[in-house]
Amino acid sequence: MPDRRWAGKAVNDRQSDPADVRTILRPDGQEGRGCGADGPADDRAGLASQRRRRTPASVLSRAGQFVRAVSRPTGDHAPLMRNAYALMANTVVTGMLGLAYWLLAARHYAPADVGRASAAYSALNLLAGITALSLIGAMARFIPQSGGRTGRLIRLGYAASVVTAIVGSAIFLLFTGRPGTSYSELSGVRAGVIFTVCVAVWALFTLQDGALIGLRNARWVTLENALFGVAKIALLLPLATLIPHTGLYVAWMVPAALAVPLVNILIFRKLLPAHARRAGQQPPPSRNQVGRFLAGDVTGALMLLATVSLVPVLVAMFVVPGVNAYFYMAWTIGTTVDLLAANMALSLTVEGAFNPVRLAVHARAALRRILLILVPVAAATALLAPWILGLFGPDYARYGAPVLVLLACATLPRTLTEIYLGALRAQSRTSRVALVQGVRAVLVLGLTLTLTNAMGILGAGVGVLASQLIMAVAVTPGLLRVLTADRRAAAADAPADADAAESQRAAESPAAADARAAADAQAAAEETWSAER
Repeated sequence: MPDRRWAGKAVNDRQSDPADVRTILRPDGQEGRGCGADGPADDRAGLASQRRRRTPASVLSRAGQFVRAVSRPTGDHAPLMRNAYALMANTVVTGMLGLAYWLLAARHYAPADVGRASAAYSALNLLAGITALSLIGAMARFIPQSGGRTGRLIRLGYAASVVTAIVGSAIFLLFTGRPGTSYSELSGVRAGVIFTVCVAVWALFTLQDGALIGLRNARWVTLENALFGVAKIALLLPLATLIPHTGLYVAWMVPAALAVPLVNILIFRKLLPAHARRAGQQPPPSRNQVGRFLAGDVTGALMLLATVSLVPVLVAMFVVPGVNAYFYMAWTIGTTVDLLAANMALSLTVEGAFNPVRLAVHARAALRRILLILVPVAAATALLAPWILGLFGPDYARYGAPVLVLLACATLPRTLTEIYLGALRAQSRTSRVALVQGVRAVLVLGLTLTLTNAMGILGAGVGVLASQLIMAVAVTPGLLRVLTADRRAAAADAPADADAAESQRAAESPAAADARAAADAQAAAEETWSAER
């Protein structure tokens, strides 16, 4: 007799969205798992037969369908994927433009100048991100429900970010500038003031992206950063002739300084009024709610900042400028690949805040999709590392390629940690966020310092890979609980539903019970007759 579970599964699959990635990955004619006459066994035989009959044209056609399904999300996960894809597009565009910028810099500036400029940029990211990157998570979490008070929330974030950037720059300048290191040129008062102003501008430039993400307009982030990347490349080559020693700094900061007022005109005059109308009468978050979130998430974000921005600063403090240039190019490419998982996690936080009930479903979709994207990207990066860095010069490939291979491998275990953190932020479990980020920061910084002194810049890559593997193992149980939360809740409710049904049957009148029994007997007879035929 045919197994009705398989037939029912086939019907459900045929009714699914045609753009579903899992549907496309099935062989032709195998939309449901129960296509065989005898259920699973015949289905497996038919699957093997169709694999043998596959042609190159059908494989290419299916690959095209897969790409279209990934790039055009539909259904319940559409907002999650659209926001994530916009952020990933921003990462890819920014990364490619940044790679082109440093490639031209390596061709037209001395390695020592490239090393000093990359060290300064690492410090810029670290100091500006102390508050800016810390508040991006808060904006993604609370802007969706702030309504008419969103403008005030954004302005407070800007003010806190600038003040922290200035204080952090002053402290940083007191402990750097030793002769022979990559920061030797920051020892003067004039250079220190210019550097502090640049940090404040970069803090605003970073945080305004968080405002755009929270407003569910991440596509503007892509456009903004694309224009910024093009502008700094356009300035780089003329400045190499006019001011060869400082051209790298000027080409980077002038476009950022121009972008800050332009983007905020867009935010406050166009996007905020539309957001207030869309949010309606939702109650805004309370001060205690925001404060509790920041207490945990800021700590966690600082730990994340330590693993992303402090590592190149530490390396720059221990190596000469030329060697730092080799490391920084590998680090820039590796962290660009890393950001793809962080983008998906940030989009998961936003959608989880909008609809907490669907968090587990969205988390499964986010993890599945980011692995489909990231596994081939990381593999290609590792395999092509010598060729990619060879574009900068033979010494970049010789010393930087082994580091890039290690960093590309580290992106895969880090993906598990990032998706877990995105779900925790959506649940406002900021103490757990801080714990995970803190443990990871201690591992990364401790192993980087130890292994860099012992192995040089290769030690930093080994330390990052080992740290991410340890963290992936540690967070896997918690991630599994997040991914299966809805299914466990449904399983817990099943006994209660069965008890309610039994109570309802017990309360039936004798006539109603006889009628239901007769209907069940008729259905069984029809099933037996169908099987005999």
